[in-house]
Amino acid sequence: MALVMSKKHMGSSIDDFLKKEGIFEEAQAHAVKEVVAWQLAEAMKKQRISKNKMAARLKTSRSQVDRLLDPKNDITLSSLQRAAAIVGRRVLIELV
Repeated sequence: MALVMSKKHMGSSIDDFLKKEGIFEEAQAHAVKEVVAWQLAEAMKKQRISKNKMAARLKTSRSQVDRLLDPKNDITLSSLQRAAAIVGRRVLIELV
């Protein structure tokens, strides 16, 4: 037996809530950073690239790689592009 909810019982979307709170853009930016950091870490793991090896390939320090993989940090697009290239990926940015 399938349950069907009527629209009158549904609340507003999370996007609506975040917009009302005035934090939609901030939350969206953080979510994007989380996903990108996770994708990069997963690609490194799949290819058995350690943080030390990644740092050597990027010609930077291990602590810089830690910052790159931490979504709380702001990283430059060029840093992200270089890291993506090392794991055989590329960065796509789109305005919608």
